[in-house]
Amino acid sequence: MTETLPARPVPGLDEKALLRAYRTMRTIRVFEERLHDEFATGEIPGFVHLYAGEEASATGVCMNLDDDRDSISSTHRGHGHCIAKNVDVKEMMAEIYGRTTGSCHGKGGSMHIADLSKGMLGANGIVGGGPPLICGTALAAKLRGDGGVGVAFFGDGGSNQGTTLESLNLATVWNLPAVFVAENNGYAEATASSWSVGGGSIAARAAAFGMPGAVVDGFDFFAVYEAAREAVERARTGGGPTLIEVRLTRYYGHFEGDQQTYRSTEVTEARERLDCLKRFRARVTAEGLLTDEQLDQVDADVARLVDESVEEAKAAPLPTAADLTTDVYISY
Repeated sequence: MTETLPARPVPGLDEKALLRAYRTMRTIRVFEERLHDEFATGEIPGFVHLYAGEEASATGVCMNLDDDRDSISSTHRGHGHCIAKNVDVKEMMAEIYGRTTGSCHGKGGSMHIADLSKGMLGANGIVGGGPPLICGTALAAKLRGDGGVGVAFFGDGGSNQGTTLESLNLATVWNLPAVFVAENNGYAEATASSWSVGGGSIAARAAAFGMPGAVVDGFDFFAVYEAAREAVERARTGGGPTLIEVRLTRYYGHFEGDQQTYRSTEVTEARERLDCLKRFRARVTAEGLLTDEQLDQVDADVARLVDESVEEAKAAPLPTAADLTTDVYISY
């Protein structure tokens, strides 16, 4: 049965945790907006797919995870997932610039940032490529018995891939400690999910695989956090997998340079009325949980971090010809 979870007060989020949540979301937003500007200069190689507008999803989910025992798989739109899983921001920026100081030594770029030490298996240029990986890590965690959980992020386009559907089935058959997070931002590139997703919703498909399914408001950090908390706890305690559909809106095109002729005024509305950062700030200050001064300080810290990240990335060395034969599985 699929249920729509309402936003309501969530226990366990003290002042420190709330500041961490806001810092993560603000870092994702500023990182992506800066990349939007930097990519226009022509200095960044390859394609860039921005996550701005979706910050509450990655943050709300990953706030429930550990670096040492939990793992995530990502998508081509993976910067937000990386930041939420505590991948170093400066190493990420260097990776996007293709520098040796990057988290993958400049060999992965925007669509393949990874940090296995943080349980971040990597952004992935293959649509639907992440869920099978998570079945593997979840099976490993189950065999180890350490309570580890695997989380697969994928989009509405990825929800229609055979790899994703097979992974949902396998997770149920093996009763894996896995959580599948479908980030439905309305479009698979330029194809509307309202047209391409059969069955009414992505989450409704959970019933076919014998797992719980939920639809949550992706503009509301607290709603995402609660849905993920319940799903992660279920997985840790042997209750098996869960499918969560997070509904949100990306603020930029599918990729940088996308003219977005297929979209209406939804982005303007999302930025003005639904923005997850604005909603978070409004709620925590109204309830006396955090002050504007605390949040303003986070804003300043994040702006400084992203500035430093760009400066250091541009100054870092590019890979050399000798680097071509490193980080491979065979010796030359």
